[in-house]
Amino acid sequence: MQRTGSQGLLGIWADIDGDYLPRFQEWHNCEHIPERVNIPGFNVGRRYRGVPPAPLYFMFYETDSPAVLSSAPYLAALNHPSPWTTESLTHFRNTQRNIYALLGTAGAPAPLEAPYLFLQRFNLEAATEDELRDWLVDRWLPALAAVPQVFRSRLYQADEGISAIMTAERKIYGGGPGAQKYLALCETACPHTAQEPAWQAAEAGLPGGAAKLARRRNLGAESFWLEIALYAP
Repeated sequence: MQRTGSQGLLGIWADIDGDYLPRFQEWHNCEHIPERVNIPGFNVGRRYRGVPPAPLYFMFYETDSPAVLSSAPYLAALNHPSPWTTESLTHFRNTQRNIYALLGTAGAPAPLEAPYLFLQRFNLEAATEDELRDWLVDRWLPALAAVPQVFRSRLYQADEGISAIMTAERKIYGGGPGAQKYLALCETACPHTAQEPAWQAAEAGLPGGAAKLARRRNLGAESFWLEIALYAP
């Protein structure tokens, strides 16, 4: 059963050693995601595969709140990895991991699971950060959610304190927080929605939209397709 209302998100971007990939998928599907979604406050875990040049995987968990990701049950799992987890994490490469708080959402979840994701990671200029963040939530997200083939658009802000917590698992794979503070996550029905004229028209139709969007810094865009989703019992 799908759970709604998640306010926290754990996002992990990683490449996996090619010769270990089937073993990784078995571990992630059969042990790791089930273990995580049984932790109190976890609602769903998903893994999406990258469309080059994106990282091989984007793995993310939605939680009741960002605080779940610093809770005692979750930290106990991170600091006592199973033998299979310990083995698997040694095959992670180019790993980035961030904890996020939901700032805003528009649209509705896909009827089943969104087959594709389009992500944008970026920073905002400090002098106008509050103003631009509000505009992104109030105007940009609804415009994107109204584009055909888009189910839902969401904007998250990194919780830098929780993201920086060091654990036994993190010591194995070595990944830390990414450089960008904000994550825009769009769930779509096709892999190239952001390149379609309707998307471009939606952004162009926002008054002053081009100038506002140009004020994003360190902007990176990535597309992914669904491999697995598992909901909490």
